[in-house]
Amino acid sequence: MPEMQAPDRIEPKALWDYLDVMSRAVLQSGISWRVVESKWPGIREAFHGFDAASVAGMDEAELEEVANDTRVIRNRRKLAAVVTNAQRMIELEDEHGSFKNYLRAGNDFGDTVTRMRKDFKFLGEMGCYYMLYVVGEKVPDHDEWEASRKK
Repeated sequence: MPEMQAPDRIEPKALWDYLDVMSRAVLQSGISWRVVESKWPGIREAFHGFDAASVAGMDEAELEEVANDTRVIRNRRKLAAVVTNAQRMIELEDEHGSFKNYLRAGNDFGDTVTRMRKDFKFLGEMGCYYMLYVVGEKVPDHDEWEASRKK
């Protein structure tokens, strides 16, 4: 079976870039990356292009509509986490002046991951690593990081 290629890195231009990448990490957990990749256009559309304010403002009726949309991964708890994470992301951006400042407020990679796991739902260590890598933040070498996690 072929391995997943390293994801492309981006230079985030707005909060929606961060929310898009974070939501992919959230929805990816425990699911084939091919499934997530194939459904991503529908997921992106269902979540208003990951416009953080629009996602954060989604009510229960909208969330239920998304949960019944066959174009998306219909895990209700993960879909609700995308909304909650958008709300928290906006709060942290306001608190730190930018989301990038929030990501860089930690002492090191480990501290950043610990804060992110506390602040966001359904975001584990691998999801944090993935997100930080994709948005161009400094992360340890993947093989070394994986080896350190097994100790």
